[in-house]
Amino acid sequence: MRITSESIKVGHPDIVVDVIAANIIAEILDEEQKMGVGLQNMPHCGLEVFLGRGLCLVGGEVTTRAKVDVERSVRKSVLDLGYGDTAVGLDGKTMKILNEIIPQSPDINQGTSAVLNVNQEVGAGDQGIMYGFACDETPELLPLTYVLVNRMMRVFETCGDPAFAPDGKGQVSVEYDEETGRPVRVAKCLMSNAIDYRHVDKANKNGVREKAQKIAFDCLGKWTDSHTEFLFNPTGEWQAVNSCSAADSGVTGRKLVVQFYGGYPGAQVGGGAVVNKSPEKVDCSAAFGARYVAKNIVASGLAKKCSVQLSYAIGVAKPFSVYVDTFGTGAVSNRVLARIINKIFDLTPGGMIRRFNLLSGDVYRKLPKTFFLDDYLWEKTDLAAEIRKEAEVCA
Repeated sequence: MRITSESIKVGHPDIVVDVIAANIIAEILDEEQKMGVGLQNMPHCGLEVFLGRGLCLVGGEVTTRAKVDVERSVRKSVLDLGYGDTAVGLDGKTMKILNEIIPQSPDINQGTSAVLNVNQEVGAGDQGIMYGFACDETPELLPLTYVLVNRMMRVFETCGDPAFAPDGKGQVSVEYDEETGRPVRVAKCLMSNAIDYRHVDKANKNGVREKAQKIAFDCLGKWTDSHTEFLFNPTGEWQAVNSCSAADSGVTGRKLVVQFYGGYPGAQVGGGAVVNKSPEKVDCSAAFGARYVAKNIVASGLAKKCSVQLSYAIGVAKPFSVYVDTFGTGAVSNRVLARIINKIFDLTPGGMIRRFNLLSGDVYRKLPKTFFLDDYLWEKTDLAAEIRKEAEVCA
């Protein structure tokens, strides 16, 4: 049995636009922090960014006291990703930028604002269904396939070899034991990366593939063996000049499967785009809240695998529903776990904003690269012991 997860580098156009959106929100939050920001006066942001053929369109809805130079922010984001020359697919200095941002609708604001909401609390920024997932395959309580392929992307981003242009993507396929369901080895590894041939010895083009395989296998470490297959740029060619917006387009939220759990079976994806929204939007805060709950359940030892579904109604703070599934691995019933979740966790937008520090610009700056593999507060397992204690009471 083989399971595959995919991921992409931050230079992929679909993540470039996520970086642009996240950095704009981060700058807004930075400015709001200087003026004193909290649940009562937080900004409301829902950005959409499109990138194609050297054009960036920034739209959506923003209500804030902050003054942010959107064009400057976009150019800086693109240049910081390594796109300063059309030879690598995009030049942040000369690209066209259109700003079509409008204020948030007052009909939405009256439900999400803690001041205008009838219950004087931050209501959910929209209806939605979000999923969180955790399993005991890795110390991070994430699928091994997801951890390995994301680790590989980060290594290629920081390898320091200019031949590997910013745009790239990959897949890792892991073989699992049919009886135990545990991972055994990496069966296949795919890396596709745009190549900047200005930094390649023309007499040794094959050397690029050899470098790529060494980088990948060093990263995957003990999980590879002599039978692990490696594919590199399987079409035969990918020139940097034909990468990013020169040959593709990017749209915010288009890589949710990649960003959440890499397509791992059982790890469902709900909601919508994440990094382009302020945290009263439950697509953002509740996606992390659901992961936090699932991870703490697995960390408690009450399940080896766990999926949590949270649903919300616009303008209402408390979840519309809570559902948990432990795939037959639970030490207690799913119904008991659902009761524990409702008792222990504050899954209102305000509660999650406070617990996860989601009014921090620094949090948003990290999100496009990874939702989980960092020191985020929703990755803590600080409620695992309390979950165990409650389970003992229920038993």
